[in-house]
Amino acid sequence: MNWVSELIDLYEKNTDQVGVVAYKGEVPYVLLPPFHTTVTAQIEVTIDAKGAFLHAKAVDLNDKFTIIPVTEKSGSRTAGKEPHPLCDNLRYLAGDYSVYCKDDGVCNELYMEQLKKWAESDISHEKVRAIYTYLKKKCLIKDLVEQKVIVLDDNGQINEKESIQGIAQTKAFVRFIVRSASEELYQENPDECWKDRSLQECYIQYVRSQEGEKGLCYLTGNMEPISYLHSKKIRNEGDGAKLISANDSQNFTYRGRFTSREEAFAVGNETSQKLHNALKWIIRKQGTSFDTLTLVTWESDLLQMPAWNVDTDTIETEYEMQDDWEDDWDDNEPVFDGNEITANKFYQALRGYGKKVYHTSFMILLGFDAATPGRLAMVENQTLDTARYLKNIEKWHESCGWIHEKWKDKKRIQFYGMVGVKDVADILFGIEDKGRLTIVDANGKKLYAEVAKRLLPCIWNGTKIPYDYVSRAVQKASSPLCYKDRKNWERVLSLACSLVKKYRNEENEQEDWNVALDRNETDRNYLYGRLLAVANRIEEHYYYIGGETDGARITNAKRYMTAFSQRPFDTWKVIEESIQPYLNKHKISNQVYYGKLLDEIYNLFDMNSFKNNQKLDGLYLLGFHSQDYDFRTKKEYADKKNEEE
Repeated sequence: MNWVSELIDLYEKNTDQVGVVAYKGEVPYVLLPPFHTTVTAQIEVTIDAKGAFLHAKAVDLNDKFTIIPVTEKSGSRTAGKEPHPLCDNLRYLAGDYSVYCKDDGVCNELYMEQLKKWAESDISHEKVRAIYTYLKKKCLIKDLVEQKVIVLDDNGQINEKESIQGIAQTKAFVRFIVRSASEELYQENPDECWKDRSLQECYIQYVRSQEGEKGLCYLTGNMEPISYLHSKKIRNEGDGAKLISANDSQNFTYRGRFTSREEAFAVGNETSQKLHNALKWIIRKQGTSFDTLTLVTWESDLLQMPAWNVDTDTIETEYEMQDDWEDDWDDNEPVFDGNEITANKFYQALRGYGKKVYHTSFMILLGFDAATPGRLAMVENQTLDTARYLKNIEKWHESCGWIHEKWKDKKRIQFYGMVGVKDVADILFGIEDKGRLTIVDANGKKLYAEVAKRLLPCIWNGTKIPYDYVSRAVQKASSPLCYKDRKNWERVLSLACSLVKKYRNEENEQEDWNVALDRNETDRNYLYGRLLAVANRIEEHYYYIGGETDGARITNAKRYMTAFSQRPFDTWKVIEESIQPYLNKHKISNQVYYGKLLDEIYNLFDMNSFKNNQKLDGLYLLGFHSQDYDFRTKKEYADKKNEEE
């Protein structure tokens, strides 16, 4: 299936969701009926079924989202005079607009002429007739002034300095409530025009009855009325970029190739409506934006799948929220590396998702970016077997598996796995702002899109991690003095360990590094990392015993870490000498313990490799972190309580 068929199929499978407003957080979204769009309304006018005015008010700030019918031209209007069929701004609706504001009245004439055709047609609706009857009276502004919704100036004109919810009064958008005369009809259909499915279906039938000559739709191969004005608001409600557009007939669009736009491209009107509406709906429902880049994925059978760009903990949490998650675990538990924090819930989640997958199902990925404000490009278009997708998600989080921290419910938690794509961008390219690593530069936000583009193939298709990201992470993790908050540096260190672990496994599949300390590893880089962690622990332990907050003081190990990564043999001599005063102040049992541990590490070195002063690779960070993590988790090591005893 191509992307058009996939979107139309998505629309058809979700017809029960058409017109139903849902929320992603506090942001509303909806699968629109054909020939409809969404707007933000500022004024709400209530009339009865006979067109008599009842009252008006400003729209509730939490209920501005409004579905309205549109014509082919009004749905794409920018500065032209193209009225919407039913709800519009005051300039179109108010017959007395020119009395209160300088205007030629053309917009109202066009609107009323169009509304009259619908109201008097065989395919009309009681709400349409009621609105037409009311607006024929040309008293909308007068009624709004009396209801104190519109404010006039001293000259009796609409006060241009006043606004309604940030919108100039003259440009305020109006929607209608038509109180039904029948209680039974009210129970069946709501009075609010933007919620009435019978009104929406009525307009769809009306548009179809007005359709003219049919042509060949190049996307589906069907014969249907052709449209050359296509939808905007694709990535978000304020998005003016169009995916399909051809309006440059005066210049070089067709010269030398086609004589008209019909020869270049033709899309059926209803096909365009369905594919654009499905795309907008799925993007708002589960899409992700990185600056101007928007990526969205969905499963062909509409099954809930783990997102490709989130961290391991989020995948676990979202799966646990499902009612049947506990039934998806059995006795065949995966083998873990012995850490206190393991990924058992992650594997449990993936296994649960996998049980629901059919052999014919697949994942769809679409990506969109805008080079200019008016043109939207499809930059990603992939399909992948759902089982393979889950396997690749597992591979990504497993191959990058390390201990990470994040804020969750206002608490800092640890989890085993991999951080999300946005976190990777913040850690690699962000700076400390209000205590956290984030990209704060407006132009720098393009880095989010760049990181997403670079990591997408690694997660989605299982390709190799970009080495420049690995190198950058190692460089930043080797510079702890660049961070005011120790926790921020630890986030960088954890990410560096994840990326180094994955990179080395890609280069040599036999290398499978774990957080659990490997006491038999003889690699020079790993051992030097362990030595640095021991030196850091000796000094930190001394500060901790003395009552200072753990990590509040910068240890010599961290102070010399950058130099140590470049010239380990020479720098270790300096660090070793600097920790002796702290080691001597420990009690005898601790001195013996740390001395034996250092000797244990020395004995694993080959003498030539120990004296080798060449630059360390990223593996030394894994040795450092594993040794440090072992210190912090093993009960047999000396702690403050033992010191006090």
